[in-house]
Formats: sequence, C-alpha cells, structure tokens
Amino acid sequence: MALNLPSSTLIPSTLIPLSFSHPPKPLYKFGLTRPKNSTRPETLTRAVKEWKEYEEAVKDKDLGKALKFLKSVNDAAQIETRPESGYRFLERDWEVLDTCLSADDMRLVGNAYQFLKDKGFLPNFGKCRNIVLEGPREVTPKIMKSSIGLEVSKLSPKKWGLSGTSSAALCVFLGGVSYLLSQGIDLRPNLAAILGLAILDSIFLGGTCQAQITSYWPPQRRRILVHEAGHLLTAYLMGCPIRGVILDPIVAMQMGIQGQAGTQFWDEKLEKELAGGRLSSTAFDRYCMVLFAGIAAEALIYGEAEGGENDENLFRSICVLLQPPLSVPQMSNQARWAVLQSYNLLKWHKHAHKAAVKALERGGSLSSVIKSIEDALLSER
Repeated sequence: MALNLPSSTLIPSTLIPLSFSHPPKPLYKFGLTRPKNSTRPETLTRAVKEWKEYEEAVKDKDLGKALKFLKSVNDAAQIETRPESGYRFLERDWEVLDTCLSADDMRLVGNAYQFLKDKGFLPNFGKCRNIVLEGPREVTPKIMKSSIGLEVSKLSPKKWGLSGTSSAALCVFLGGVSYLLSQGIDLRPNLAAILGLAILDSIFLGGTCQAQITSYWPPQRRRILVHEAGHLLTAYLMGCPIRGVILDPIVAMQMGIQGQAGTQFWDEKLEKELAGGRLSSTAFDRYCMVLFAGIAAEALIYGEAEGGENDENLFRSICVLLQPPLSVPQMSNQARWAVLQSYNLLKWHKHAHKAAVKALERGGSLSSVIKSIEDALLSER
C-alpha cells in the first residue's frame, strides 16, 4: 500500500567507464608488461554494451527491468576498477531509485532499496526502525512545551487566513484596494471574478491552481521543501522505502495527492497487518512518526508549522480503522507523541535534513537526494 503524503562502510558499486574521444593507450604497448587481470578492450566494449540496457531502463523509468539487470550482474562479469586499467568509472546503481516513482508495485520499490542496502550503498536505511526515543507515552501540551519549547498551537496546520503571513498580506491587500477606490479605480468586478475562480479551484481541484501559484514564492517554496524533506528523512531512517517526492502541485493532483506537494512511502509491515485485520502499536507508531515528520521539520526550522493539514486527515483515516477506534483525546495524544518523536529524530539528524533540503532545492533526483542524506550521515560519524 503506497501512502501518499501531502512524505557501514560503503562498498564499490557496479561501475561503467566514461567515454573518451581519444582513449588512453595501454602501457604495455610501450614495452611494459600488461598488468595481471587488467581489463581488456573487448571486455570493456562488451560491458558498455550491456550497460546500455540498464541506461535505457532508467531512462524509460522501468524499475523492473533496471533491477533485474543489476541483479543479473555477477562479480565475475563486473568491469575491473583497478587504477592501472587506465579508465575512470562512475557509480550507476543509485539510478535505479529514479525509476521508483513510475512503479505500480510497491514491493518492487522495496526490493530496490533492499538490493542497494545489501550492496552497502544504504547503510543508514532503516537504522532507526526499532528505535522509539525515551519519554512518556502521554504527551500533554505542558510536556510538549517543556520538551521542545513550543506551544501546541504552533504545531497545528494553518487554515486560510489564520497564519501571521496571510493576515499581514490580507491587510496590505485591503489597504491597496481601498487606496485604488479612493483614486477612482474600481477593481471589484475583477476581484469578484478572481474570487469565483478561486472557489471553483477549491471545490473541483482541491486548490491545486492556488497551490501552484503560491509554490513559486521563494519563502513558501522553501517551507515546502523543509516539510517534504522531513517526511523523506524520517521514512528513510525508519526503513520505509520512498517511492518519490512530488513538488509540483499539478503532478501531485494527477497522482491523487492533495496539497502543494507530497512524499510517497511504503510500509510493508503496516500493509500486511491492515490486510490481516490487525495493527500493532509498533507499525502504527512508525507510520505516525513519518506522517507527522513534515510538521516536526517545520517546527524545528521555523518555530511553527503551517502545512500538514492533509497529514492530519490521513492520520484520522487510519485511526478510524482501529478496533476499537481511538477517542479524540487519544488521537490528540498520539499526534503530539509522534510530533515529539519526529522532532527529536530530525534534531539529532539535522545535517542530513539540511542536505536533503538542499538536494531538493537543486531539483535533484530521488537517488541524488538519498545519496546526499547518506553522505551527510556518514560525515557525522
């Protein structure tokens, strides 16, 4: 089940050579002995030809084909990476993650992450799977305040017109309209048309057009990146394969994600337990932590959260499936507990979260974002 959110030592990977306009001549042609086990030109040619299949699969976003090829490559057929071979090589295994977003089978996505983890590329994937930070299960507003220094009201997603920035913008807007009216310029007919379009957008498109417009505003854009990076990093540390991060509201709408952006992840244990008619506290806690990680990330960076309304809606939809269903006070306590856990987890991995935000800001692919997270985590050791 794909959940839509409106969020060791590395060993060498399978490698391919860079192309050369004038390939370097082997040293043995100048009278030196060919190094033992050095790569022959015909081996390199065959390997490059074989890897073209992988490149085409990545380009076509065919996860099944790309993963099948990587698994079929055995150690004996891999290209030598010895310095004396005279060639430079690039890691390509990471790129299999860039095909995950187009995959319909989430088990295939999970297999891709497990494959890379087994090869040593993702040593930190799932390292916090079984970690629940110490603290009380009952998290009152007072405990939340003493733990992170924020009032509970700062962690509630803002509705229209309730945030400080929107209130200020509304005052400026009304002031500007009043001034224009005093100058004999009447914009009310145009404003009525704009308001009508906004209402239609909200009813039929879930506010997608408005989200598309506001997402171009740099401060709002960065806040979205901070929010989604929180989902992504927490899901990664908790061992939940990430299918992709969608930052375009139009694409998010096409994929059934409400809001300005979304992070899709998969929890195999949660899916199996829900299919079996039961849900363990461990799986539920992990899901809640990933779900509320966006709100926690905003609180960590900005001191308050504005996004996350759809996260809360998803949380309520899961709570309804529980038997017996959680009461309203129990739901509120679980939400506060999850935010506190995610807040502390992101605080402990703040450099990795910052690296993820920067990678998303550059427009990096999923593989580059994950690699940035791993590099940041390894540098902290």
